[in-house]
Amino acid sequence: MSQAEVFERVKKVVAEQLGVEADTIRPQSTFIDDLGADSLDIVELVMAFEEEFDVEIPDEAAEKILSVQEAVDYINSKAAASA
Repeated sequence: MSQAEVFERVKKVVAEQLGVEADTIRPQSTFIDDLGADSLDIVELVMAFEEEFDVEIPDEAAEKILSVQEAVDYINSKAAASA
């Protein structure tokens, strides 16, 4: 899966979970400051990423995923490791 494909899927999940327009989501968008997520939203986002991409994101990794690009990078690294 390409970086662009992962970004589009992450963007779709973020838009659905946070109720924001997909057009406003950029790679550099942070979940809390730019997209208005709270701590519960972050937990739900991580669970949605796990389901969408069939990956496990441990709590210590989830705490470091603060932006859309960080989510894309993490998911790409997990996909590469399992390939």
